Amino acid sequence: MLTIYSSKHHLHHGSELKDGTVSASFEKPQRADMVLARVKAANLGKVHQEKEFDRSCYVAAHTERYIQFLENAWSEWTATGKQCDALPLVWPVKDLGNANEPEFIDGKLGFYAMDAGSPITAGTWEAVKASADTALTAAEQIMCGQHSAFALCRPPGHHAAKEYMGGYCYLNNAAIAAEYVLSSGVKRVAILDVDFHHGNGTQNIFYERNDVFFASIHGDPKISYPYFSGFDYETGAGQGTGFTANYPLPRDTMWSEYVMALENALQRIQQHDTEFLIISLGVDTFKNDPISHFKLESEDYFKMGDLISKLNIPTLFIMEGGYMVDEIGVNAVNTLMGFEGRI
Repeated sequence: MLTIYSSKHHLHHGSELKDGTVSASFEKPQRADMVLARVKAANLGKVHQEKEFDRSCYVAAHTERYIQFLENAWSEWTATGKQCDALPLVWPVKDLGNANEPEFIDGKLGFYAMDAGSPITAGTWEAVKASADTALTAAEQIMCGQHSAFALCRPPGHHAAKEYMGGYCYLNNAAIAAEYVLSSGVKRVAILDVDFHHGNGTQNIFYERNDVFFASIHGDPKISYPYFSGFDYETGAGQGTGFTANYPLPRDTMWSEYVMALENALQRIQQHDTEFLIISLGVDTFKNDPISHFKLESEDYFKMGDLISKLNIPTLFIMEGGYMVDEIGVNAVNTLMGFEGRI
């Protein structure tokens, strides 16, 4: 399988507010390096660098003013004399909410963020742009005849919505890739999110549309981040009614329970007459992941990939979560090997 990778991801690393403390982020550059090392060790296939795409590809999934914010946030932050990571100060919650973008950077950071886990640093924009380009390059390769490809994206993207960042995510790589293939002539796309955390951003972007079917299998939001989305009654709205499927699962879910949700989601994807499948590949469902609480074993990822392959649809895998455990590369590559029948 062809892998697309950008070394520019090293430009982004930062801190997060978690458990009452500002500390180094769990989303570290080593994540992608460990996956790449496993790709090479397993002889998965060729590794290519990303190519640059026009910023209009990012706006297709987001908004112009949000993209402008990401481009300019660091320069606006440092213009105030600060050199530390830029994190939000205040959020427009409930009665503070309105659609007016503040003029000052402290206000903008809260306006365009869902949490304090996605810092803006000096290299953030270049890194997230390269991550989106990685997904776009892989999508382009599939449109040119590859049956499948792996976009080793970092930072991840599935928590980034049309107009906000969060959960280590800034640009929604899966949504950007979906918009690209739709603009290239594909009529029906499906996105299957197997990350432990609900893909709230992807759901937000496509919730009222019927050309993209979105399914997410994740920890129950009653006890799991991002807490405020991913309930099974969220099934779409307007023209998109019935084109979203959520599978919230309880703490300590094992493969025997997980696979039932996966099989149902794959059946729904087939019923959508899907022409192009995107997998938001988070491997934080692993039993030892430090910020999740499912109990999948490394061998289970072979089975996951094998089940996905049976749809026989052109498939783009996009790296999402999975945090600093030695098995992150093993589990990601096991999924890809399972998809290729190398079990």
